[in-house]
Amino acid sequence: MLPTTAVNSRTQGNGTLNSRDAARHTAGAKRYKYLRRLLHFRHMDFEFAVWQMLYLFTSPQKVYRNFQYRKQTKDQWARDDPAFLVLLSIWLCVSTIMFGVVLQMGFFQTLKLLLWIVFVDCVGVGLLIATLMWFITNKYMVKHQGRDCDVEWGYAFDVHLNAFYPLLVILHFIQLFFIKFVVSSEMFIGYFLGNTFWLIAIGYYIYITFLGYSALPFLKYTVALLYPFAGLILLYVLSLALGWNFTGMLYQFYKYRVN
Repeated sequence: MLPTTAVNSRTQGNGTLNSRDAARHTAGAKRYKYLRRLLHFRHMDFEFAVWQMLYLFTSPQKVYRNFQYRKQTKDQWARDDPAFLVLLSIWLCVSTIMFGVVLQMGFFQTLKLLLWIVFVDCVGVGLLIATLMWFITNKYMVKHQGRDCDVEWGYAFDVHLNAFYPLLVILHFIQLFFIKFVVSSEMFIGYFLGNTFWLIAIGYYIYITFLGYSALPFLKYTVALLYPFAGLILLYVLSLALGWNFTGMLYQFYKYRVN
């Protein structure tokens, strides 16, 4: 909790931030601070980032509770420490290399796969989803207008990264122990196992995304973010009935992209 004198020094008589303080809280200033810390590993809190990664599986509500604390203490919802992004990047590299080794891809094929997964699957799709969610939430889900009643784009991207991490671990690490059987098997048990991994992974993504936006007190109708669950379950049942193997299709797609 900030002292009263500190709060008064940050605000003018009409309750708005003074010009000097407002400059520190612009999107550009926050982005500069974030990128500057990206170049200084000693300033990153990797221990806390690991804590967040663990709790995204066991109790994701606690992770978003920390985002609320950050808003109270630093006046921003988005992360100001890139440690989580750095660890996620390492996870992406390690899991993709393991993916390439298990599927017996060559060095250059694995390198192409790594570049595709990092810059397209994670960053490219993440930028698209974050921008779309940022627009939708600010356009249709904000209860009332105000300085503290808008979704930061950086926070929308953080929500994507939070939701993407469990999906990555489930599909690119846990599934890896079964992937040869899942990819090569034409039996029901093969695509049942693979499609179930996809159901759990995307279900995690939807749920953690919902938690991220429901943590913002100025948003309404956030329960609508859970509606895709119905389509996900329907698609899962349909895939089992028609014999679609999502992991096999993804493998063929990646194989086509890296050749």
